[in-house]
Formats: sequence, C-alpha cells, structure tokens
Amino acid sequence: MQAVILAAGMGKRLGEYTKNNTKCMVEVNGVRLIDRMLKQLMDVNVRKVIMVVGYKSEELKNCIGHRYDGMIELEFVDNPIYDKTNNIYSLSLVKDRLEQDDTLLLESDLIFEDSMLHHILDNPYPNLALVAKYETWMDGTVVKLDDDNNIVNFIPKKAFKYEEANQYYKTVNIYKFSREFSRHKYVPFLSAYCTAVGNNEYYEQVLRIITFLDKSDIKALPVSGVRWYEIDDAQDLDTASSLFLDGKERIKDYTYRFGGYWRFPGVLDFCLLVNPYFPPRRMVEEMKANFEVLLTEYPSGMRVNSILGGKYFGIRPQHVVVGNGAAELIKSLMEHVQGKMGVVFPTFEEYPNRIGKDRIVSFVPQGKDFSYSAKELQDFFEDKQLEALLLVNPDNPTGHFLPIQDVLELETWCSQRNIRLVVDESFVDFSDDYRHNSLLHDEILEQRKGLVVLKSISKSYGVPGLRLGILASGDEGLIQFIRRDVAIWNINSFAEFYMQIFNKYEFLYHEACNKFQQERTRFRKCLEAIPYLRVIPSQANYFMCQVSGKFTGTSLTQALLEQHGILIKDCQNKQGMQGMNYVRIAIRNQADNDRLVDAFMQLAQD
Repeated sequence: MQAVILAAGMGKRLGEYTKNNTKCMVEVNGVRLIDRMLKQLMDVNVRKVIMVVGYKSEELKNCIGHRYDGMIELEFVDNPIYDKTNNIYSLSLVKDRLEQDDTLLLESDLIFEDSMLHHILDNPYPNLALVAKYETWMDGTVVKLDDDNNIVNFIPKKAFKYEEANQYYKTVNIYKFSREFSRHKYVPFLSAYCTAVGNNEYYEQVLRIITFLDKSDIKALPVSGVRWYEIDDAQDLDTASSLFLDGKERIKDYTYRFGGYWRFPGVLDFCLLVNPYFPPRRMVEEMKANFEVLLTEYPSGMRVNSILGGKYFGIRPQHVVVGNGAAELIKSLMEHVQGKMGVVFPTFEEYPNRIGKDRIVSFVPQGKDFSYSAKELQDFFEDKQLEALLLVNPDNPTGHFLPIQDVLELETWCSQRNIRLVVDESFVDFSDDYRHNSLLHDEILEQRKGLVVLKSISKSYGVPGLRLGILASGDEGLIQFIRRDVAIWNINSFAEFYMQIFNKYEFLYHEACNKFQQERTRFRKCLEAIPYLRVIPSQANYFMCQVSGKFTGTSLTQALLEQHGILIKDCQNKQGMQGMNYVRIAIRNQADNDRLVDAFMQLAQD
C-alpha cells in the first residue's frame, strides 16, 4: 500500500498563514499538518508516499528534509502550473504511480484522528471513499448513497441543494483505490477527462462519471463520532485547533468561546442553558418563511422595539429597554452603578466582572447547598455601604430560589436604605408556579422605582441565537440612560420579528414550561441514581451536583467530553466553590438527558 498526497495548492484563503508556507506546513497545536499525516501513514505501515507539490515546493521539501529517512520513502512530483490548474492535473501527474500499487489518496489540508485510516484500511472492500454525514461547517463535494453505501452521485458545489442537505454525505477526501481499479477504471477515465475538458477541474469529477456506470466498483464508507477537519481558512484553523486539543485544554478552550458549539456538531452541550421545549416548530417555520425579508431589510429602532418588548411581557413600553441579549444591558447598567454593589456568590459572573473587585461586597451563603433567605441578606448587608444589591433569582449555578414575597420584602428593605435592588429573573419561568413569580408587572415597577429587573429571553424561550434580553424599571431616568447608551439598532430584524409574533405562540410557551418541569422531576430522579453525584434541588433549568468518590468535578468533566462528547460546566473556578467539586448540568430534552445518564452510568462502571 502506498499513499498519494496532493499538496500543490496555494491556500490563499489562509492569508498570512500561507504567505511563506504551503497549507500542509501550517501548525495545529504545535504540529505541522504534514508531519501529523506522515506519522499516521507510517503507523498503518504505509512505506511509500508520493507528494504532488507546487506552491512553495522548495520550502516544503526543506521543511521535511531528511527527518523521515529510513522510516518512509518520500517521492516529490512537481506541478509547475499549480496556479493555473486544479487538483485533477496534480493527480494526473502521478497516474502511472496509481497503476503500480494499491493507493491511499489524501489531500494535504486534512487533520483527522488516527482511527480514520484504520477505518478505511481494515475494511475489506478494495475501493472506498470515506464520507461523513453533511454538517453546516463542511464545504466542497458531497455525495448521495444508496442503501448499500454505493455512491449514486457526486454533487459539485454548483449543484448543491440545501433542501436536500439531509441526504448528503461530505467526502472526507481520503480514498482507497486498488491497483486494478486505477488501471482499468480511474486512470483511463482521468486521461480522457483531462483531454476532453481540461486541467482546471477536480479529480472527483472523474469519480462522478464512473458512478454513472452500471458497476462502478467504488463504495462509500460513512464514519461518525470521529474527529476530522478540512482546513481552508483561518476560521477552519481555529476550529480544528480546538477540536484536536486534549481533554483539559479543550474544555478550557470551549469555556472561553462562550458558545458557538454548533461548530462542533459531535458535542452535546449540557453547559449553556436554554429551554429545550420552545420555540415550537410552527413558530420556526413562520420565521423561515420571512427569512429573505428579515435578511435584507433594516430592523426598527429603539422606540418600536420598546413597544414590542412591552407587548411581549405585558408591561408599558416606557418601562422597558430591549437589549442585544441581557449581556448588553448588564454592561450598560453596571456602568451606571457608581458605588459598591452587594453580590451573592457563587453567581452569574457577568455582573461582578463588569464592576471590578474593589466595588463588590461579597456574601457567600453558609446554609446547606448555598441556600439563603432574604433575612440573611438583610442581616449581612445591614452595616454595609451599598448603592446596589444584586439578586439572581433563581440563582446561577445553584438553582436556589426566593419566593416573590420575600423578594418584595427585600426590595422594601433596600428602598428604605436608598439601595437599588437589581433582580435577574432569567430563569424564573422554570420555577414552580412560575406565572406568579415574575416582577414584570407595571404596578410593581411603578411603586418600586429603585427596582431593576433583567431577563434573558435566550434562556427561558430557547432562542439564544437571536440575542434578546430586557431591562425593566419604573425609574424613567435609568431607562432613558440605558436607551441612550445602547445603539439605536441594537437588535436585528430576526429578533424584532420574533418578538412581534411571540404572542401567537404564548399558549405553547406555557405548555413548554409545564413539560419542562415534568422532565426536571424525572431527570432529577435519574441523576440521583448516579453513585458519585449529590444532586442539589433546583428551581431553574439546571442542576448543581457535588461530585465524590472516584471523580473530581474536573476529572468528571474531562471524562464526559473525551469519552462521550458531552460538555458540562465545571464550577471549580466559581468564587466560593473552589475545591468543592461541584458541576452544573443543564436540563435538556428527555432523549439528551437519558444519553447523559447512560454516560454517567458507564463511567461509574469503568
């Protein structure tokens, strides 16, 4: 078995990374792509590699040098017109080599797990194309398969139809050709195609023609659960670098991405917190139906969006500012607070991070499972000089919840001391009897002008990609300050349209909340059966759990990601929780929750 690596391309989309290098000389986590690939080929006993080079060929040859002498036979074939041709010409330059031995054909801009080569080599079928179910990050040639994994069509970019994407498989650009197949099928068609059509084409086009034969002799080998990436630009390089980190570093990288996990479709996210049962399919379809208009038209300004925000929550527009996520409003509010702020730790750290440690008065609950009462807060902050007091209710990450009457009593206490009470109720709709727990009522806001209520629409309503949140207060001066502080077009047309149509689906939202509470009860019982977890009661859409026995919070988080592709939140770095081995687990739908429970059980048995 020999290998052919196509490495002649210029890699223009990688910009500075390929200014003086070929694509395969680019490093991913300190290792060049070409070094990684050559080592993988040696590990599966490939002893001859033919590399077709072109752009910066001398730099590539010098980079490889004599480091592989005695371990693998390397042959370089130059493509002198790499800037005027595509990879069909590069492959045609070594067509005689294809006829000499069974061949692995690879493109040099790939990074993949070692097991990928074992998949294709261990399969007894002589002519194979590795393929993976199409995902949104993929680009290039896709194929359709029949029930026997025969490739029935190669579909180039210009023929791609998004409405058929669920039927597509992306070619991984790793192929296995037998010598007989190359001699009698591929090379003859390759030669004829180049003569008839020219050299500015792709070698997959030849495979496409071969699949039209009654007996094409080439099958697809679908792979799943195996990491791989094709690196064409700087974003690809960033994603691949994260994907191929080890467990500890990969978790750190994911944490500081703050989302965007759709770039990693193999990851099941129990870290970020959203409603698993909303929005309903009908609402999504209505937004899809208006996609083109929303994409090409400007959104409204602040005045109209305040009306929509008021309509959404049933309060007067003059009490509301709509934000590009709650985070935009938190930033603006924290800049408005001038003095010290009381903060209950552990907490959602966007608030304290915006105000600075020297202005924070910390309260760490001493009750079981970080529980506390309004009276305990009053007693602790009684002799403290505060401008504001923050209450996240239900709290994050503990899920601890103060009833609305206790919150109103706390606000009265704050008002008597000229302290502004800031209540973040982003998770309140997950609480029991949630319809009576919100502070978003005109009479409350008007009578308690020192009260500020924030709410993330992303979390409760399951639309984090829209970036929506609100700030509400009866303090007209504060509302005007926030409105002036944020941009006039601070939300996009998709978010505006979502708020416009929400009330048609509000009854389904309440059904979703009720369904969620049932799943929370069921999921808690499942988690309580895990021998190394102690589950903390929660009124939010997550459980905080203390880890004991064979795992720490950190080692459990790493094991879940490495062995099961599941991401949970390690609370090790949360203030007040260091060294206590707590994790936070989002509550998703039943199927996802059961997958996590199965993973926990498998880890218990390992």
